[in-house]
Amino acid sequence: MSGIMSATNENFYRDLLDNLSEGVYLVDRDKKITYWNKAAEQLTGFKAAEVVGSRCSDNILVHVDSRGTQLCIEGCPLAGAMEDGIPRQACVYLRHKDGYRVPVSVRMRPVRDGEGRITGGVETFSDNSTTLALNERLHELGQMALIDKLTGIGNRRFADNTLDEKFGGLNRYNWPFGVVFCDIDNFKSVNDRYGHDAGDQALKMVAKTLAGSLRIVDSVFRWGGDEFLAVVTNVNASQLEETAARLKALVASSALPVGGDSLRVTVSIGYTMAQPGDDPQKLLRRADALMYQGKT
Repeated sequence: MSGIMSATNENFYRDLLDNLSEGVYLVDRDKKITYWNKAAEQLTGFKAAEVVGSRCSDNILVHVDSRGTQLCIEGCPLAGAMEDGIPRQACVYLRHKDGYRVPVSVRMRPVRDGEGRITGGVETFSDNSTTLALNERLHELGQMALIDKLTGIGNRRFADNTLDEKFGGLNRYNWPFGVVFCDIDNFKSVNDRYGHDAGDQALKMVAKTLAGSLRIVDSVFRWGGDEFLAVVTNVNASQLEETAARLKALVASSALPVGGDSLRVTVSIGYTMAQPGDDPQKLLRRADALMYQGKT
């Protein structure tokens, strides 16, 4: 009877966890994944069968912080919670099965047996609310011919409108903003080596990583071809530099699975604050020039 009750309880809790909106996974003392719920599948793109039985050290999700530090290899917060028994929480970026970065809020706790000994750990994670709000906003704008059909982010027309709006705020109220111009390095070689379909997937990967790495008040657009423009609101020069560095690091740590290979790209960036006397053309010429200085 006790065995039946145990199995019944286990099924009950599995059903309960599978109906949560948050991703949940469990690991044993050796950090081997023993459970992966439905929301974890949806948020990461990985099915439970692809993950259960692997270890955190296999680095499937390649968790990184805003500087691109690989947390599964160094400074794993779940491992820390299992070592000292102290729960932790953090904002990190996981890598979706399709290669792009997803910002998530994570909470880690140790799992104890009836005698209080730590036998494993549990991590819950959820998509940051800013990303969810951004997706809703983009869906609405898609009805207004302002969204790039391939990548799902704002198009050049939307970028032009946004820059006009930001310059209006700068000139009337002195509201500061800056831009980050991004260009994928050697993108032609990506198409030549992997094909144009993979090249399109790489553009999507970069676009989703950039969009997920910004605040809801900021915007990112596909400027054209393999060029992207981020408009960053209410920042100073130092904060803009930090944003640019974060975007560069997170794109570099993304990877797209292509035919057993791992397609990675980097971006060159140029960033600059809008100055009195600027207009959109002057601002973007300056950012573009700085980007190409970085390339060379």
